[in-house]
Amino acid sequence: MAYDEGSWRDRFRLDGKVAVVTGASSGLGVAIAQGLAAAGADLAIGARRVEMLEDTRGLVARLGRRCVAVKTDVTNVEDCDRLVTAAVSELGGCDILVNNAGIGGAYIPATEDPPEHFRNVVDVNLFGSYWMAQAAGRVMPSGSSVVNLSSIMAVTTARMPAAGYSSAKAAVLGLTRDLAAQWGAKGIRVNAILPGVFLTEATANYSLNYQRKLIDARVPIGRLGDPVEIASTVTFLASAASAYVTGVGIPVDGGVLLL
Repeated sequence: MAYDEGSWRDRFRLDGKVAVVTGASSGLGVAIAQGLAAAGADLAIGARRVEMLEDTRGLVARLGRRCVAVKTDVTNVEDCDRLVTAAVSELGGCDILVNNAGIGGAYIPATEDPPEHFRNVVDVNLFGSYWMAQAAGRVMPSGSSVVNLSSIMAVTTARMPAAGYSSAKAAVLGLTRDLAAQWGAKGIRVNAILPGVFLTEATANYSLNYQRKLIDARVPIGRLGDPVEIASTVTFLASAASAYVTGVGIPVDGGVLLL
């Protein structure tokens, strides 16, 4: 290809694409939705908290992109189908899926972890990603991209009891590799992101002193992550700039996995 400024910049653009983002009512999901919209995509967004989801829809609309918001519980297969159907019927297709919906669960020692707690964490983080991928994979054209949100907890530990979360997020990496192998011939790429610790609602209760201790102990880059840094990585993986990247997990963690 010719490396003129216009064609190079276009590889990172998402004009004419339709993206589906789950868990878009808060945290990283809001940043991801805005990042994809800023790159030119129209969006179908889903989450259980409808009022907060509408706030995200407003942010996307202010960026000049179309957006449909659908109440979605990713543990419900019919909800997953409904979100993808809305993307196709109201926006014209489904070119990008971002499986962002997830829960951390409580920190419970393995010998005391109630079955319903473990099952719920796995249900949302793993099964929900699979049901959404199934629904999207049935309608995605060649050139499409799936981005799964795993976690650094898939490959390391926070030294706190989180067996359900860690095992579910590790399974997401296996799911990513399998779908990438299955769908490569269809022209659908599947990748994962492994976020470290980010400044979101989930970490809002961390005191400045605790943040400093965490950073000093585990984050070589010297700070917690900004959600825009996840959004930009998602946008890269959704765009033609990563057209030869599939089946991988990319840590976005400030260097936590170096230690």
